Amino acid sequence: MFIGAGCARGESKLSMKKNIELRPNVETLFGTRDENLHLLENGLNVAVELKPNSIQIDGTPEDVARVEQVFTDFDYLRAHGQQVFNGELTSMLRVLVADPAVSLRQLAEAGKQRSVGNKRQVQPKSVNQRQYLEAIEQSDMVFGIGPAGTGKTYLAVAMAISALLSKKVARIILARPAVEAGERLGFLPGTLQEKVDPYLRPLYDALYDLLEPEKVDRFLEKNVIEIAPIAFMRGRTLNDSFVILDEAQNTTSEQMKMFVTRLGFNSKAVITGDITQIDLPNASRSGLIEAMNVLQGVDGIRFQLFNETDVVRHQLVQRIIRAYEDFKARDDRQLTLQLEGEAARAAADLPMAGKAKESAAVQQ
Repeated sequence: MFIGAGCARGESKLSMKKNIELRPNVETLFGTRDENLHLLENGLNVAVELKPNSIQIDGTPEDVARVEQVFTDFDYLRAHGQQVFNGELTSMLRVLVADPAVSLRQLAEAGKQRSVGNKRQVQPKSVNQRQYLEAIEQSDMVFGIGPAGTGKTYLAVAMAISALLSKKVARIILARPAVEAGERLGFLPGTLQEKVDPYLRPLYDALYDLLEPEKVDRFLEKNVIEIAPIAFMRGRTLNDSFVILDEAQNTTSEQMKMFVTRLGFNSKAVITGDITQIDLPNASRSGLIEAMNVLQGVDGIRFQLFNETDVVRHQLVQRIIRAYEDFKARDDRQLTLQLEGEAARAAADLPMAGKAKESAAVQQ
């Protein structure tokens, strides 16, 4: 029921209040300790007040309408038998408040199409993650570039599993360069496979988190899912496959060119990396950095950049990444000022050096 217009919230935007009738079991939408309501309040700049049989929304007409649409979409999803759990719901609401172009129903239906079996659906937790998932669906090759913890690899593996289970591809191939920080493979015990397995462990972790262990083991045994160092990709043509290259910042220029030219018919490739964590001896030789320059604008290839706001690990990780970025920016500024000072001093010394030469010549 419409209550009426209130005072102005700004110079030109009028405030309004609207009551929304509470339907049975709508409490799920509120979240634990009403965290989802607080998320809507802060993200959409509205005031939410719970009443005995309704909820009152106070804000601009546009923001009130968006909150009302959330309740409408939630009712629609429940009426059509789609269960949305609190963790997934909170993630969808975070994306929704940050992007006016999407609705709760759109996000839920898109997640349903990205099912990864009995365990869960693939739901983005930020706008950049949503754009990343859409890019993977729409393009044959996608580069996901950003700091640690932004979901680049996890979401790519989830999309690969979804494609495999829906029979869009026949196999998944996960590759990583066997490059380590400060050590060499020769120092590790065991066969070549045993030497490289520790560097491929994050890919195994993602698989076991998304699928039942028995199913993962069966897929690995039958080579439906293959995990290997990038060197094993040479000379192959990968048809009917979903191929993921992780830690791509540690590929050389030659390795990157080799990998991106492996793509065969009915295949899709996702390349992920963090250009701030290059372990190659010469960072300027990173194949990922070169690919960003060479392949930008090529039809069928998309680049998705992430930043610290997309980090889905502990909140402390966001602050750590931001601190390192601030430190690097200060360090770069200090180096620039130092170089400018040295150049200015050198320029000032030139006339004096010239005068000294002239004086010496006169004395001679």
